[in-house]
Amino acid sequence: MLKVTCAIIFKDNHVLIAQRCASMKLPLKWEFPGGKIEPGESKVACLVREIKEELNLDISIGEDLTDVIYHYPDFSLHLFPFICTYQGGELKAMEHSQVKWEKIANLMTYDWAGADVPVVKELMKLYQ
Repeated sequence: MLKVTCAIIFKDNHVLIAQRCASMKLPLKWEFPGGKIEPGESKVACLVREIKEELNLDISIGEDLTDVIYHYPDFSLHLFPFICTYQGGELKAMEHSQVKWEKIANLMTYDWAGADVPVVKELMKLYQ
């Protein structure tokens, strides 16, 4: 089972969402950015590293949300979501087809990757 972190990055009352590239698994689905935890790496270190590598952003890590175990047809993952705050850097989509800052109220209008749906729902309950 893959162990993956994701960041719900807040900036000016919006959160950062990312659309997967057509060539990735789960093509064109929306997700909160993050990535696989490397052996010996902490969840927080993973998230800071992945967000810097994929988006060129610096973040601070806050509270964690409920983790999600999700089974796709060809793989399973254990997702660890964290509330984060934008600290700096110029946003660049290095691995995603697009990234955007969105209002929490609009999140359910996107076609989310299955594992991210419970995170979106929890986020909407917390912030509305």
